[in-house]
Amino acid sequence: MRRVLATLFVMLLALPPAATAAPATAPIKIPVKLKVGDVAPLFAKTDLQGRPFDLKAQRGKIVLVDFWASWCPPCLIAIPHLGKLQKQYGARGLQVVGVSMDESAAITKDTMRKIPFAYPVVMGDAKFGNLYGGVLGLPLQYLVGADGKILAIWSGETPLSTLDKGIAAAMKKLRPG
Repeated sequence: MRRVLATLFVMLLALPPAATAAPATAPIKIPVKLKVGDVAPLFAKTDLQGRPFDLKAQRGKIVLVDFWASWCPPCLIAIPHLGKLQKQYGARGLQVVGVSMDESAAITKDTMRKIPFAYPVVMGDAKFGNLYGGVLGLPLQYLVGADGKILAIWSGETPLSTLDKGIAAAMKKLRPG
């Protein structure tokens, strides 16, 4: 047994040194947890209808950034309600934008054929989600004020009445009366 172990040891010493791993080309960026009062990260994307959507261009409006996916039942329940809010408050300065976290635009477009959307939808991914502190659960909504600062964050299945109250309060500040 000792002879076998000694032979194995000698064989290991005779092997060429293991290649060292190449350093990563870019450091891993850890998402910063966003909170109410922070400036919402800016983004500009083309929506799934081919129109540009630029968060910076929405300054002066209240914007609801809604992270969702086709496999998320609470997300799908909220979509028609968010559409009603867009129709109710859009002329007064509300803009809802959906951020699909689906794996492909084809999956998202299929969902959009089944559920009508009354607002633009852009594609998201892990990198985009990291801008917003990492999307670890859906739905996830950020209510952004006219000045670009986050007014509210709703994570997980949130009662639609909570969204209604938050948006109504923000709209009163935007256009009192």
